[in-house]
Amino acid sequence: MLMKMKKYGVCSLALVLLATVVFTGWNSRASAATPITSDFRSLQDSQIIPEMGAGWNLGNQLEATVNGTPSETAWGNPVVTPELIKKVKAAGFKTIRIPVSYLNHIGSAPNYTVNTAWLDRVKTVVDYAYNEGLYVVINIHGDGYNTVQGGWLLVNSSNQAAIKDKYQRVWQQIANKFVNYNERLIFESMNEVFDGNYGNPNSAYYANLNAYNQIFVDTVRKTGGNNSARWLLIPGWNTNIDYTVGNYGFVLPTDTYRSSTIPSSQKRIMISAHYYSPWDFAGEENGNITQWGATATNPAKKSTWGQEDYLESQFKSMYDKFVTQGYPVVIGEFGAIDKTAYDSTNNVYRAAFAKAISAKAKAYKMVPVYWDNGYNGQHGFGLFNRSNNTVTQQGIINAIMQGIQ
Repeated sequence: MLMKMKKYGVCSLALVLLATVVFTGWNSRASAATPITSDFRSLQDSQIIPEMGAGWNLGNQLEATVNGTPSETAWGNPVVTPELIKKVKAAGFKTIRIPVSYLNHIGSAPNYTVNTAWLDRVKTVVDYAYNEGLYVVINIHGDGYNTVQGGWLLVNSSNQAAIKDKYQRVWQQIANKFVNYNERLIFESMNEVFDGNYGNPNSAYYANLNAYNQIFVDTVRKTGGNNSARWLLIPGWNTNIDYTVGNYGFVLPTDTYRSSTIPSSQKRIMISAHYYSPWDFAGEENGNITQWGATATNPAKKSTWGQEDYLESQFKSMYDKFVTQGYPVVIGEFGAIDKTAYDSTNNVYRAAFAKAISAKAKAYKMVPVYWDNGYNGQHGFGLFNRSNNTVTQQGIINAIMQGIQ
């Protein structure tokens, strides 16, 4: 999260009992939910992944915040326009991930009402992409960071009962807002949620993350209609591949309340992971490591790890663990920052990196979604200029499209 933000320089027993009553009452009413709409296609994993193709993140916009309040222009980007989304589609992207923060736009207990104007704006931006025929992923993004002012979805907080109640109520509102959208809208439970420590996960905190994912699945499903059948996307610890695949505590949520129209042999849950390895190439803001892969010409500028063999092993582990069992994988973020100020050949290796990730994702039946923060200067991830809707990194876009073919 920090690396994306700084690109601009810039409960008591009574509460538990109350939550139980409210949850129970709401659950009993869910049976009267609206039916699945006629335009909703019930796609299997083998169908939806090819349709999603290569994806692009509308980063640093609806998750941007100032003093704990989300605002789409808070981190220097202009207001999102339909023209930008059309340009992204024209470049060949078939999926747009729209990170969304809520934070101070959520009201107080017990209702935790989401600000109507903010949720309406989220819907408007979703519609820009959805109406273009693109797949759209929306999540709760910045609310799960200890480092973000107003962050509350915190696995290491002592107040888990209140957090879970709030989380359930926010997702209930989001899900109801979009209940009639067809299968091209995918909900992602949260973003890079963890306790801020990059070592092995704390097992108790991981259990909290698993609980959030379960609440998310149950809550969305119980709103009925298309939400009872759409694909849902969930992450493991900090969207880290090793901590999701390995024996660190990740638990797949059950999907008890999904539509009875889905055959029992089919899944409707996807797994989210992010890929920025090696970090010294992809994210560190200095000129030490500017090249990547087998075509690197200067060994001193190439990382000692995280090359093609590492990428292969990481993606294969996700494939073996999840894809083979019917759970598709979405590489919800990947990319490498612009270091051409230090090495004029850097974009060649950024493109090679992007192509390798996209190609490996295609080989292992995953969806690669490039992280674009809208910034095209030094250390930026931008592929487009959002002020004039022009392409700024055609070479990287070409590489992504060649990889996914």
